Amino acid sequence: MKTRKFLLPAATAGILALTLSACGGGGGGTTGGGGTDAEANLDGRGPITYVQGKDNSNVVRPLVEKWNAAHPNEKVTFKEQTDQADQQHDDLVQHYQAKDANYDVASVDVVWTAEFAAKGWLQPLKDKMAVDTTGMLKPTVDAGSYKGTLYAAPVSSDGGILYYRKDLVPTAPKTWAEMMDMCSIAKANNIGCYSGQFKQYEGLTVNASEAINSFGGSVLDKDGKPSLNTADAKAGLENLIKAYKDGNIPQEAITYQEEESRRAFQSGNLLFLRNWPYVYNLATTEGSSVVKDKLGMTALPGKDGPGASSLGGHSAAVSVYSKNKATALDFVKFLVDAEQQKFFATQGSLAPVLGDLYEDKELVAKLPYLPVLKTSIENAVPRPVTPFYPAVTQAIQENSYAALKGEKSAEQALSDMQKSIESAGAGS
Repeated sequence: MKTRKFLLPAATAGILALTLSACGGGGGGTTGGGGTDAEANLDGRGPITYVQGKDNSNVVRPLVEKWNAAHPNEKVTFKEQTDQADQQHDDLVQHYQAKDANYDVASVDVVWTAEFAAKGWLQPLKDKMAVDTTGMLKPTVDAGSYKGTLYAAPVSSDGGILYYRKDLVPTAPKTWAEMMDMCSIAKANNIGCYSGQFKQYEGLTVNASEAINSFGGSVLDKDGKPSLNTADAKAGLENLIKAYKDGNIPQEAITYQEEESRRAFQSGNLLFLRNWPYVYNLATTEGSSVVKDKLGMTALPGKDGPGASSLGGHSAAVSVYSKNKATALDFVKFLVDAEQQKFFATQGSLAPVLGDLYEDKELVAKLPYLPVLKTSIENAVPRPVTPFYPAVTQAIQENSYAALKGEKSAEQALSDMQKSIESAGAGS
């Protein structure tokens, strides 16, 4: 039997290194004909290039072959990037800045949409270039939108899941308080209680944002301004600080990224784990897993019910510099079609963006975590939607990490976070 490889979520990447300048409308420039880049080549047809990160699960190549067989005059060339999200990001930035017409369609992480759209690099998917989003999960559409306009069509999604030992926990916790009460079970069994990803990197932004959002707070308000000096945000962050101080989050968890936390859970050293759906496949198939027959899954716990997962996933965006936008649009529509969405799920363990597929009996039989994942995505909140995301995530990571280590109070960490985000330009 061939061993399958699974794509890790974008949160496994480190801090995005690029420092953003003030927003400039690259796509708002004029073309040779006097119109804007976004108005040019809307009827253009011909060969195009699709750009995406490393195809570890062999998802992209079969779909490109399928498309090319049906479109011999509009063939797609797959330009494969690395498997590092920050390198993928910087590669796209360099080519967009150069107005490269050869990056026709690109896979865009949900946290990059606002940045790229604000720069004017992405074709607005409206009017003649519209994509039908009927049936798509609303958070995935929101993640592909900027200031009310869709710029990137949702292709795959992702949401946090709470894994637990169902042999030790008969009923899954629905709230954070319930989960913390169950830590006595972990202590009685001489194992750690709960972990997420608490190393100072992008995963900490995910976990800290989830803690804040799950208790009614938010990093940015609806106008894109930081809103961290609130009682709800403080309550959310304090949950993590207290759990770490009390030992309910093990001391070593402050070094965990996705894989370290997965291995701790799979080896039987944790009662609860917050991680992404890819863990299911490994925890139930790897020979070294001691939890394969004891694996429970539920939505992340919140204040009074399901918490707010940080939304993950990727969307397909058309470059404003593409010469063949009509073909590019058709290829984007091809990627979001139900048949391709099923293939993404079964071949790559990628979460579909079409709500109906989460009730598809054939899919659920193969991927039993889909109903839980749907709840996660429906309650998900995108990481801060801002053109200044690299600076925002750095502020969240640095201050949350300091708070976990006891170097700052929750109140001070949030205040410093607020000031850093404001100074980066996101508060203006």
